This record gives sequence, structure tokens and C-alpha cells, in this order.
Amino acid sequence: MFDFLQGYDVLGAFWMTVKLTVLSAVGSLIWGTLLAAMRVSPVPLMRGFGTVYVNIVRNIPLTVIIVFTSLGLADIFGVTLGASDFKIQGFRLAVLGLTAYHAAFVCEALRSGINTVPLGQAEAARAIGLNFSQTLRLIVLPQAFRSVIGPLANVLIALTKNTTVAAAIGVAEAAYLMKTMIENEAQTLLIGAVFAFGFVVLTLPTGLILGWLGKRLAVKR
Repeated sequence: MFDFLQGYDVLGAFWMTVKLTVLSAVGSLIWGTLLAAMRVSPVPLMRGFGTVYVNIVRNIPLTVIIVFTSLGLADIFGVTLGASDFKIQGFRLAVLGLTAYHAAFVCEALRSGINTVPLGQAEAARAIGLNFSQTLRLIVLPQAFRSVIGPLANVLIALTKNTTVAAAIGVAEAAYLMKTMIENEAQTLLIGAVFAFGFVVLTLPTGLILGWLGKRLAVKR
């Protein structure tokens, strides 16, 4: 039944999806945390930048962002991210686009978590001499992260599925291989079922594990 899989590196394609997901997730978490800090910053310029970035990026389709990283950054401005090979360049640009897009959602999830931290804790931190960055790093963010593990899990699952958009710039991940197989084989339903099952295997454990972790680490109010 599955003879049509012979000659295709399905596991390699899903491994590319995993690498895109992991690197983009790390980048999104770092950049999203910085954006969240900007959005609650007492400095108007930083707060304005964070607000404008999030509101603009969230309303641009991911496909547009991914294509822009290839046609705009690479072809027009010559940004290659240190890669001379086309495949490596496409991979790095895809990670950049995915990071830039999903960081906006990480930022909003974290900002909602920051808003759950009682104001009195920040005031107490300032009373003992902590500045804004120390208060945010030592008092507010640890509690905010614990309260938004569930929403961050949803962002990670969405990121895993959105890696399929990288096929638009030639990154050989799962969706790219699926398109190739559908064009070459006469098993459209089975091919779709195989790749759908592959994404379920990637996303379902993530949701279950992070959901359980969110309940275990939830801040008791």
C-alpha cells in the first residue's frame, strides 16, 4: 500500500520541519520576550516600537513575510545571513521570517501573563531599590512565563504547522516534499494522510506535555 513512499526521504523532510520549528521557536521566544518588555516599558519610544511592530506584523500574512525574506532581503538587499549555498540560505531566511512573525504572538501571550502579576509585587520591588529591568527580570517575567505556558504551547503548535509556508521559497520540508509526491504519484489521499499523521505526531505530544506542565507550574493566587 505504501510502496509510493520508496525513493522519497519522508523522514528527512520531517526532520527539516523539526529543525525549522526548534530554531524558530527559540528565536521567537527571545525576540518575543524583548518585545513584551518593550510594550510594558516606561520609555515611550520603546513602548511605541513594540506596539507598532506587533500590530503590523500580526496583520501581515506569513506567506508574504516568508517570500519577502527571499525576494526582498536576499535578492534585492543581498542579505544571505552568511550562507553561500542556496538551500542553506533559504533555510536561514525561513527561520528569520518565522521568528519575526511568531515573536509578535509570543509577545502578546507574555504581555497577558505580565498583566496577571499583582501590581503590588512590582511596587514592593521598587520599594527595595530594584529598577525596572531588575523588577521585570527577577519578579514579573518568571511569574508571567508560568501563567502563559498554555498560550505559548498554542503558539508553538501553530509555528510547527506554519513551517509548511517555507516551501514557498524552496525549503525542502514536509509540505515541499508532499507537493512533489502529489505531482509524481497517483496516491493523493494516502500521501495526504501520511503527512497529516506526521504533523499530528509532531504537534499532539507538544500540546499534551506543555498543557500538563502549565497545570503543574501554574501560579497559585
